[in-house]
Amino acid sequence: MKNNKLKLLVVDDDSEIRHLLKQYLQKTEFQVSVVADGQEMFSILREESFDLIILDLMLPGEDGLSLLRRLRADSNTPVIMLTAMGEETDRILGLEMGADDYISKPFNPRELLARIKSVLRRASMSDDTSSNAKTIRAEFSNWVLNFQQRHLTSPEGVVIPLSDGEFQLLKVFIDNSGRTLSREQLLNLTQGRESDSFDRSIDVLVGCIRKRLDETPKNLKILHAVRSEGYLFSPLVKFY
Repeated sequence: MKNNKLKLLVVDDDSEIRHLLKQYLQKTEFQVSVVADGQEMFSILREESFDLIILDLMLPGEDGLSLLRRLRADSNTPVIMLTAMGEETDRILGLEMGADDYISKPFNPRELLARIKSVLRRASMSDDTSSNAKTIRAEFSNWVLNFQQRHLTSPEGVVIPLSDGEFQLLKVFIDNSGRTLSREQLLNLTQGRESDSFDRSIDVLVGCIRKRLDETPKNLKILHAVRSEGYLFSPLVKFY
C-alpha cells in the first residue's frame, strides 16, 4: 500500500526535542525522520526527498544558517528554523537566506504544527500558481515577476532569483497594488498567522524586496512605508 503521508525532516542536536517532535508529528499526518547535525542531514538528503525541513539554528559543528545557505544553493525545500528567543539577528539572517518561517524555543508543538501546515499550504499554492498558464507574469515599473520561474527581471534584463518568502510577499503586494496593507494583514496573507510584538519577519522581507528592486530609503519609487499603517505598493501592474 502506497504511503501518501508528507515527509518531514527534523534536524536538532537535542535528543529530547527530536523524540518529542517525531512522536507528536507522526500522530498527525506526517512521516518524520530525525537527525542530529548537518552531516547527517545532507547524508539523508542524498538518499531521500522531503516536503519540509525543521532546522535548528544552534547545532554542533556547522550551524543552521550555514546549512541553510548550502541547502538553498540547489534546493527550494521549505525550511522552518528553530531559534532561541533572543536570536533576532540570526532569525533575520535566516529569512534573508531563504528560510520560510521560524519559531522560537521553547515552543508549543501545536504552534509548530500550525506553522508547518501554513508553510506547506503556501508551497502548494506556489506550485499551483506555477502550473497555471493563465497567470504567467506581472509587469510593473519596467520590472517583471515571472510566476512560473518565480524570479524577477530588472529593467536592464537581469534575472534575479527570489526566496519563497520574497516571492510570496511580492505577489501579495502586486495583487493589492495601490492599497496600503498593515503588517498584520501581510503576515496573514503570506504566512497564514497573526503577528506578535517580536515578529519582524515582514519588515525583514520588505527590506529584502527593496534590495532586489535596488531601492534605498532616499529612493523609494515602488514600495513605501505608510506611517502607523503599513506598506504601500504603488505601481500600476499589467498581467500577462
